[in-house]
Amino acid sequence: MSLGIIPGAAGTQNLPRAVGVRRAKELILTATPFTAEQALAWGMVNKICPDEQLMSDVMAVARRIAGNAPISVRQAKKALDKATELDRLSGYAFEIEAYNRTVGTEDRQEGINAFNEKRKPRYKGR
Repeated sequence: MSLGIIPGAAGTQNLPRAVGVRRAKELILTATPFTAEQALAWGMVNKICPDEQLMSDVMAVARRIAGNAPISVRQAKKALDKATELDRLSGYAFEIEAYNRTVGTEDRQEGINAFNEKRKPRYKGR
């Protein structure tokens, strides 16, 4: 706003979903800088870490996600994205459909077997 433009890259769409419409309006319309601690308190970021630790922390999260069953990760991401686009009933119907797409997979059975055998699962994306 202070540069005569508005946020790009879906900033006006993503920020209200992260921090609420009132906070997003205040941040965007006043163009007031804020701290990382404020961003954390507002739910805009998940964590604050030192610069030199950033990539190792990011990669640890990425490895953890990548270690899960690919089909279930994909379906969960789709359902989570729809959570802010649909009314609750439609979102629930979308979630059920996404869930049902995971039920018949080899990865689901592998997850159950690994749990019962107390071992780490070996997902294959099938």
